[in-house]
Amino acid sequence: MADRVMPLPIGRPERKVYPPAVDAPRDIARPLTFIERVTNNTMARRLFILVVLISAWEAYSSFLANPLLFPRFSDTALAFWDAVAHGVLLERTFTSLQVLLVGYAIGLALAALFTTIAVSTRIGTDLLSTLTAMFNPLPAIALLPLALLWFGLGAKSLIFVIIHSVLWAVALNTHSGFTSVSPTLRMAGQTCGLRGLKYVMLLLIPAAFPSILTGLKIGWAFAWRTLIAAELVFGASSRTGGLGWFIFENRNQLETASVFAGLFTVILIGLTVESVIFRSIENATIKRWGMQN
Repeated sequence: MADRVMPLPIGRPERKVYPPAVDAPRDIARPLTFIERVTNNTMARRLFILVVLISAWEAYSSFLANPLLFPRFSDTALAFWDAVAHGVLLERTFTSLQVLLVGYAIGLALAALFTTIAVSTRIGTDLLSTLTAMFNPLPAIALLPLALLWFGLGAKSLIFVIIHSVLWAVALNTHSGFTSVSPTLRMAGQTCGLRGLKYVMLLLIPAAFPSILTGLKIGWAFAWRTLIAAELVFGASSRTGGLGWFIFENRNQLETASVFAGLFTVILIGLTVESVIFRSIENATIKRWGMQN
């Protein structure tokens, strides 16, 4: 049988593409303009927002023309500087921060204990779920009358309500972060011999650190506003009081500018903690590990 001759494929004309002519070489990246550099800077954008808010404050207070009801920003700044210069505001702020740090530290320690028990045993998980469902919706300031009966009028009562405001928020976020760790990573850690406390410290905490950091932020915010609210009612501890008591005293004396100066101090401390402390922790951990853009 004679071999068949396969037909040759039909030839196609080659298609040639020529790039368009370029008159002169162009830069791949051009230098940013001043406006683009400013808008790309986070600090500059936030400063711009603050300037707009301060301008709106000054304009509204000037239009209202009632310093007893709503003082101008310039009057508030003068009252703030006067309170700082005479040391009253610094002393009250230091007193509040002392109480806050003690309560916050104890709350974090108890949250770590409850969460470690919860991830180790099923009974611990049920215990943490039950306690958070019971006490997390309960406002910390509602426990202040009981704290005054148990611990008396002083710092111990304030520490008690701060612990309540920190404990459940941090424990809930931490436990949620632990449960979201992938089973593959868990099995890899167990294969390497991680058990008990090492399992929690070396595997669960780094993997769940975004949720843990969120819980720390929420716990800080809850503790700070709970302390100020408690001091507004029963803030006098021994011979002195805290920042909330400073606001309360000036409200009784109708020093509205000083009241705004106290509120401004509360906001300033909150911004400092969020922008400096928590932002530094976030950059050194979550962003460095590639968990967040």
